[in-house]
Amino acid sequence: MNEIPQRFERNIGTLGKEGQQRLHDARVAVIGAGGLGGTVCEILARAGVGFLRIVDFDDFVPSNLNRQINATIDTLGTNKALAAAERARAIDPEVVVEAYAGRFDEKNARDLLTDIDLVCDCLDSIPDRFLLERKARAAEIPMVHAAVAGLSGQVMMITPEGKGLDAVYGPKAQSPEAGLETTVGNIPSTVTMVASLQAHLAIAHLAETPLPPKNTLLRLDLSTCRLIPLEL
Repeated sequence: MNEIPQRFERNIGTLGKEGQQRLHDARVAVIGAGGLGGTVCEILARAGVGFLRIVDFDDFVPSNLNRQINATIDTLGTNKALAAAERARAIDPEVVVEAYAGRFDEKNARDLLTDIDLVCDCLDSIPDRFLLERKARAAEIPMVHAAVAGLSGQVMMITPEGKGLDAVYGPKAQSPEAGLETTVGNIPSTVTMVASLQAHLAIAHLAETPLPPKNTLLRLDLSTCRLIPLEL
């Protein structure tokens, strides 16, 4: 950018012009475009990330309306990645957005993470999260993990050389298929707060502003309104 667009002028006091330029130059993949991913895409587009690759195989259904920012009566039946891409372009027509309306898997992982600076884990399957982490490490890119259930959530920056999901869930072979959200559900306030924290860690890393210490899991507990850092 030769000069900072007016739409980003409120970012500069915190991020600086250099940080804003780094966001403009950054390439981010968001894997999963539902509750977490839809809001993460919204925030990254508004912050000024210049390239987004959004991946989700799923379509909106009525049960998504309580918490997924791109779920409306009009988008029911629409693919979530395509809807998130359309929303990002509506926010900033200059953002380059690629939408992949399919599942992230072993076959396409390498292509979907090619030329990416950072990936956001917005998945709802624990085995899929382990797959994404493994592929991100192989590509030597950081991953911002997030999960949410009921009144609680967790966020963690996982660097290629740092501790990862096995420190959170235990070994992959012993981890469950899904988390507590299958029984306690997800309410919109928790989802939005966790997604905002996940997007912030991505922005802070890309803009090179302060981050939590490495190997730290941030636990959100809305029953007590606390954010608890846990060293792993």
